[in-house]
Amino acid sequence: MKTYMSLIAALAICTAGTVSAETDNPMVGGAPMYAEKNIVENAVNSKDHTTLVAAVQAAGLVDTLKSDGPFTVFAPVNSAFEKLPAGTVDTLLKPENKDMLTKVLTAHVVAGDWSAAEIARQAKASSDGFYHFKAVSGDALSAQVKGNNVYIYDENGTASLVTIPDVNQSNGVIHVVNTVLVPK
Repeated sequence: MKTYMSLIAALAICTAGTVSAETDNPMVGGAPMYAEKNIVENAVNSKDHTTLVAAVQAAGLVDTLKSDGPFTVFAPVNSAFEKLPAGTVDTLLKPENKDMLTKVLTAHVVAGDWSAAEIARQAKASSDGFYHFKAVSGDALSAQVKGNNVYIYDENGTASLVTIPDVNQSNGVIHVVNTVLVPK
C-alpha cells in the first residue's frame, strides 16, 4: 500500500510544476516534461503525482495511457488526493475496488488533445459560460473560465483549478489540477 501511495504521489508531482527559463519543457513536480514522451513516461518522474501514478498502476491503466491516444488528462496532484475523506485513497487502491478506482481515474481523462485555450474558447462561446464535455468514464465534466483561470467541474459541482495547463505529451496533453474529480 505504501508503494502505491508513493507511486501515486510521484505521478501527482510529475504533473505539477513550473516552466523553466532554461528549457522549453515545462517543469512538473520538479521534473521536466518532454513532449516526445508519453503521459506515463513523464508522470512517473513528477514528485507531485506519486499518488496518481500509484492509482494508475493499481487500476491497470498504464498500457492505456502509454498508447497512441490522444488523451487529455486532468492530473490531480498529491495534495488533491489528501483533500479526500480520510481512508478514501487506501480504500480505492484495494484490489477489490479496482472498478471504482478505474471509474475515478477515467473521470479525469477526455478523448482528444484539448489545449487549455481551446477549452476556454469553448466555454466563453457557450450560452451558459460552461463548456460541457464527457470524460472517458462517461461522466459529465464542465469547464468555466474565471479571470485568467480555467476550472473543471465534476458532476457533483466540485471545481478543480487548472494550475499548470498544456503540458504536451507525445500522446496528448496533461493539465495539472488541484482537486480530484469525483464521479457520481
